[in-house]
Amino acid sequence: MKYYRKNNPGSIGCICLFHLVIVFTITLIFIPIQTSRAEMSTAQINKENIMTLTLTSSSFSHNGMIPASYTCDSQDISPALLWSGIPDRTKSLVLIVDDPDAPDPAAPKMTWVHWVLYNIPPQANGLPENVAANELPTGTLQGINDWKRTGYGGPCPPIGIHRYFHKLYALDTVLPDLKHPTKLELEKAMQGHIILYTELIGRYQHDRHKND
Repeated sequence: MKYYRKNNPGSIGCICLFHLVIVFTITLIFIPIQTSRAEMSTAQINKENIMTLTLTSSSFSHNGMIPASYTCDSQDISPALLWSGIPDRTKSLVLIVDDPDAPDPAAPKMTWVHWVLYNIPPQANGLPENVAANELPTGTLQGINDWKRTGYGGPCPPIGIHRYFHKLYALDTVLPDLKHPTKLELEKAMQGHIILYTELIGRYQHDRHKND
């Protein structure tokens, strides 16, 4: 005689409930781990975003007029620059000064490059006024401006009031010697390495100081 075991609905229900409890418990354990990792990642990003990379000058204020001594109308010397808030993982800094309003701010056609520096050590906190090539922070390399030379070339706008963007980048690497790169060549080498960026804008109108 064959005997057949009759399924007990109550037993099946208990087994299913037991499985649900196990799955729910594992989920409760797993979710906090994932959440914790996500929170850590977000916290790291937010911490870096909170860091304020700043660039200032004792020579002019942000969006202020640049004194004539830093332009082609006078001594054409570089302004004093000071920065702070460099992220801890910064390996080098880049400074680019350019004018997006050339030749006429009413109808700009190009961006004129005035100064290109890279591999500035992160320990440096600025550049003095009228800094010479041999006075740049150790390790700093120069690119060429749109006068096809290294070094600083001051504002010399042919018409109207132009804006001069002093742009500071914190990079996570030290760049190779690019042999006096143009701004575009340097920007290409910087891709994927920018941690933070800030800018200081000065304005200037040709011969403005004669009317002061």
